[in-house]
Amino acid sequence: MIVMEDNRLELSFPEVHEAARCSIEFQRTLRIPDDGHDYPLPPGLGRFPLRHLDDYAERLPESWRERGGVIAPMHQAEALWINFDSGYPFAVKVATGKICAITGDSWVDHLNRDPQDYAVLPEQPWLDGYCVNEGVIRQFVAMPLGEGFTVEEQLTGAAVHGGLQLVAYPMKAVRYEALRSERDAWLDSGVCYAASTEAPPAKASMGLAPGGRMKQQIYDDPYGLDVWDQRHGSRCFVSLLNTTQWMTVTGTRPPSEPPTARDYTARGLPWFDYYGGDARAVAGSDKLGRLASVVQHAKAIGQEPAPDNDAIVAPHVIRVGKRRAVREYRGERARA
Repeated sequence: MIVMEDNRLELSFPEVHEAARCSIEFQRTLRIPDDGHDYPLPPGLGRFPLRHLDDYAERLPESWRERGGVIAPMHQAEALWINFDSGYPFAVKVATGKICAITGDSWVDHLNRDPQDYAVLPEQPWLDGYCVNEGVIRQFVAMPLGEGFTVEEQLTGAAVHGGLQLVAYPMKAVRYEALRSERDAWLDSGVCYAASTEAPPAKASMGLAPGGRMKQQIYDDPYGLDVWDQRHGSRCFVSLLNTTQWMTVTGTRPPSEPPTARDYTARGLPWFDYYGGDARAVAGSDKLGRLASVVQHAKAIGQEPAPDNDAIVAPHVIRVGKRRAVREYRGERARA
């Protein structure tokens, strides 16, 4: 079951296990420069507002009404990252325009292991973009359909779906209980691990395109394919509206545009680096790695590249993650 609460998606599977719950939210963020350099993780600037698509069905195209889900607003060339929160293990697939963000393959509901086309929660705390190399992603950046920018258009030659697609599968209850027993045994032993009625024009629909390069690992599944309960899954479509569409459909103003990466950095505000311990990363997708970024495609078709794309240096990078070493005090030892 999926419900929307406080601008995030809450998924629960009581038929599998009472603890099988997770939440997914879409964070506004800085669009990093699309200049070929690998940047650290930008901050979250608050959740994108979400609305039930069914509440505005009469003002939306028929194809949108058929797929249901939620709607969200994005400025052109605005970036997002997906935040996952779960204490229960899940396998989550993420696609844009029905193209898998990890492999570049067309959407299928089931999970694939070779290559792995899903993220594992809670090991994967967030996803910022398309997996193009091992340890490198290209940022999710909103662009209008029909101009050739989106991953969907570059790989299929069509601008049909747009938006985001998600499906989540919980771990089988038997396997979860075994994991919990192992964890309890570790703890006992002292070891701890840390308003208009007109539908918006189709050409204004939004999809996601590959932006700048960022350092981020997509972690390999440490459990194996057979632990995921693929009989019980929840799927959701997130349709993206540009800011004009959002005001027309909902009658409310969208969030203001986020600051540029340069303005943010000039104020001395932090960027982030995630440490995943000993977790292994999946290899990047050659298919996604060959796609043109927003700036590359703009130049190819004679358009001005995205604004505010100057290279920056992030002077303040905070390292976050599990099992991070604590710097020891060595004063007395040095004197001994």
